[in-house]
Amino acid sequence: MSNLNITITEAAQGYLRELLAKQNSEGISVRIFVENPGTPRAECCMAYCTVGEEQPDDIRMGLDGFFAFIELKSAPYLEDAVIDYNKDRFGGQLTFKAPKSKVPQIGEGSSIEERINHVLFSEINPGLAAHNGNVSLLEIFTDDKEGLTAVLKFGGGCQGCSAVDMTLKQGVETTLKASIPELHRVIDSTDHTVTENAYFR
Repeated sequence: MSNLNITITEAAQGYLRELLAKQNSEGISVRIFVENPGTPRAECCMAYCTVGEEQPDDIRMGLDGFFAFIELKSAPYLEDAVIDYNKDRFGGQLTFKAPKSKVPQIGEGSSIEERINHVLFSEINPGLAAHNGNVSLLEIFTDDKEGLTAVLKFGGGCQGCSAVDMTLKQGVETTLKASIPELHRVIDSTDHTVTENAYFR
């Protein structure tokens, strides 16, 4: 993915160069990544990156006076992205257009997290939407006793819903395990004492 097609316009480079110069940190760069990639909640992010903070597998882009480091696992979601800077009467704004950031990139090399998110957003959430509900992945972890575990959070009409245990076990967990055989357990971290928006109380 070293031939990643991402455009950082001259205006954006000029703005970033000024920002970086104000940090008084020799060799400081920027690092670009996507949070919740391949889901409707995808968000493109940029952070300062001091010398040594970049990751060994980051893609390094040489720009005018500084470097941009692209997180490797975010690279497919940043393909064809354009970062621009538009001046306005309040100063200006950095804009980030990444048409593939919300598009699932599911293939042989996909991570467990990407595969779980793909099932949640393509198969499970459309059904929960009928009850104004949704579910998202918080984290995954592995332990010797339970194996690979996915921690989910329910929202909207699912939070505080009296039927959520049945939804989790019969719907969500069954669907996830059918698509991802390595997954041993699915648990719910939602605070269901909050019932204001619950579909069933």
